Amino acid sequence: MSRARQLLHIGLAALLVLIGLGPAPGAEPPVIAAAADLGYALQEAAGSFTRETGHLVKLIFGSSGNFARQIQRGAPFELFLSADEGYVRLLEKGGHTEGGGVPYAVGRVVLFVPARSPVKADVELRDLKASIADGRLRRLAIANPEHAPYGRAAREVLMRAGIWEQVKGRLALGENASQAAQFATTGAAQAGIVPYSLALAPAMADRGSYVLLNQEWHGPLRQRMVLVKGAGDTARLFYDYLQQPEARKIFERYGFALPSVATTGK
Repeated sequence: MSRARQLLHIGLAALLVLIGLGPAPGAEPPVIAAAADLGYALQEAAGSFTRETGHLVKLIFGSSGNFARQIQRGAPFELFLSADEGYVRLLEKGGHTEGGGVPYAVGRVVLFVPARSPVKADVELRDLKASIADGRLRRLAIANPEHAPYGRAAREVLMRAGIWEQVKGRLALGENASQAAQFATTGAAQAGIVPYSLALAPAMADRGSYVLLNQEWHGPLRQRMVLVKGAGDTARLFYDYLQQPEARKIFERYGFALPSVATTGK
């Protein structure tokens, strides 16, 4: 092949990369920051996305408040799935996102008790209250309310039940909802107030039992996702995919209530 033709081929390949018609060799998958309650549901959705499109995404799970602060400081996330839409609003106001994003789910909390726990799960939390008084409950696992929306919901539930003051000295605080669930399943706590979505996961199904708590006992867990400024094509494709029926069915299977199609803009 002549030198001129080689240069022409190189130029065409570069152009295809620039206009998005071909992947850049060795391109890193976009990093997606996601609330810990999505640990199982989003992994399943991401696997389905990859099978359908051939594109990979890198998922990182944690507390929504911590992720919001990291994005404010320039963390290289391209898509943020928050468990509290307030964090998305805050980032939008600061100019860190591409608009206000879309709601994707509404969460619920459960009281989870591990197998062989002396505490019984009941929707009114009567036995939880009794177990504080008689010493059966040594530790109650919740996510840290200071930066985890599910932790705030757990605190609201305990306040509504009238036992927050009695139990707050016995809390095992998880850095996020997933860690709180881990405390509740490994015996580090005799009970935990954790996301419904995690309690439904196969990994927790054989480790204890749970009751779904009254959603009127805490503020609504309205979850919203948003593209971070500078997001690339794959992150945009994944953002769109999560609003499609297949992904919405996955969220629903993990106990999330779904916003209306009109609300998501689809």
